[in-house]
Formats: sequence, C-alpha cells, structure tokens
Amino acid sequence: MSSVDGNKEDAAFCADLVRTHDFGRYASTLFVPAGQRRALLAVFAFNVEISRVREQVSQPLPGEMRLQWWTDMLAGQGHGGVEGNPVAAELKLAIRNHRLPVERLSRLIDEHQFDLYNDPMPTMAALEGYIDDTCCALLSFGAGIAGHQSGDVEHLARHAGLAQGIAQVIAALPLDASRRQLFVPLQLLESHGCGMEEVFAGKQTPKLRAALDQLIAEARGHLKTAFALLANAPPEVRQVFLPLALARRDLLRMARADNDPFVPQVSSRFRTLWTLWRASKSREFS
Repeated sequence: MSSVDGNKEDAAFCADLVRTHDFGRYASTLFVPAGQRRALLAVFAFNVEISRVREQVSQPLPGEMRLQWWTDMLAGQGHGGVEGNPVAAELKLAIRNHRLPVERLSRLIDEHQFDLYNDPMPTMAALEGYIDDTCCALLSFGAGIAGHQSGDVEHLARHAGLAQGIAQVIAALPLDASRRQLFVPLQLLESHGCGMEEVFAGKQTPKLRAALDQLIAEARGHLKTAFALLANAPPEVRQVFLPLALARRDLLRMARADNDPFVPQVSSRFRTLWTLWRASKSREFS
C-alpha cells in the first residue's frame, strides 16, 4: 500500500465522523470528484475533532491539552498515539498529497481555544477574525484540494466563509446561550441596548432582534458578494463552495420576522441533500 493511498479504514472512519457530526459538509463532498473527496473529508474530520473539544471537557485545561496534541502533531512533534489516530493519519496524507498549509491548519486550532472559555466575542472584527481562520480556511483548503490557489479564490473563500460562519453563529445561539457562551459580538449587542444576560435568558426581545437582524444583514451582504465572485471562479472549484446553498437557505429563514432564534432548527438529511443537489445542477455551481 503506497503512502499516497493511505489506509482505507482511516478514510472510512473520517467519512463516518463527518457524516455524524457535520452532515452539511459531509453531503457537500458527495458532489466533488472522488479524487478530492477523501482529502476534503480528512480536513472536515480534523475540524470536527477540534470543534468538539469544548463538548468533551468540563474545564478549559483538558481542552487546551487536547488542542496542543493536534498542534504538536502538525509540527511533527506528535506523541501519545499519533500513528494510531485515523484522523491524524488522513490529515497528514492530505497535507502531503495536496500541499495544504500547515501554518493555517495550526491557526484553526488556535482560534478554537476561544471556545474553551466563556469570554464574550468582543467585536465584529474579532468575530470576522475567528471565522476567517475557521470557516473561511476550510473553504480555502477545499479550493487548494481542487487545485486552485489564487488571490481571487481566496477573496471568494473569505466572503463565502463569513456568510457561512455568521449563519452558524446564529444557528448555534440556543446551545451557546444555554452554556452562557456568547459568539454574537458584545459591541453589536450593546449598540442596540442589549446585554449578555438578555441572550442567556433565551428569550427574544426587540433589542436582541435588532442586533441579530444587523448580523444577518452582514452575512447576506457577504453571501451576495460570494455569489458574484463565484460566477468568475474556475468551474473546477465551484462545487467546493456548495455549502453556500445551505447558508443561503438558513439566512433566508433567519431573516423572517416570525423566526425565533432560540428555537433550534434541525434540517433533515434529505432536505440538506436536496438543497445541495439542486444547487449542484444550477449555473451558479457548474
């Protein structure tokens, strides 16, 4: 078995991990060429592992230790079972085969240290920085796996990632509020006369709604720009950005006046697949 091929069991583990914990991204890989799918799933599995650390620990220190393990692995200083970790093995294979930037993968880990604490997201600029090194980075990795790295594609990945990331922040509001964690920028809330405790109370108020409407408008602005840039992107890279179709659907729902941001919205897997399939057949993504 060659180092290029890796271990099929590791690949299957990553696919199952992403399918279970991040179905939207998993489903989007079904529409890219098979040669790219495995590397995308490795990156997405890595993202699942990093993103779930907060859920798996009760205190920040064990979480910091788990994140450090991944940082050490990327730096080639791995210890404690790196060779037996299927996600680490598949990620290393993807890095080697597609020349993924290790430094940016490390920044993704660094940004998720914020998740371990209950400090509020201070400003819109801070939120954009967080999303740039998480959601935007994942789209950039996907473009690299598809064989396209350029300033124009990076510009597209940034706007697409910001639209997707902000939508995810709003979608996660019920869970975050229940554990007194705030990703909606505090400065934005305060500009509308809203405080953290209003969010943590889990009830929509006119002031909170005004703040969320502004955040949704920001996301939709990035979405509009992303679709304009997508029209000029190389055809081979467009389906990497299929998750934009899910972000568009979610933001439309979130903008409705009767939408309660504290009621969790769970889309069926069938609806997710249907949304992505329709988008994949459209002129926007082909």
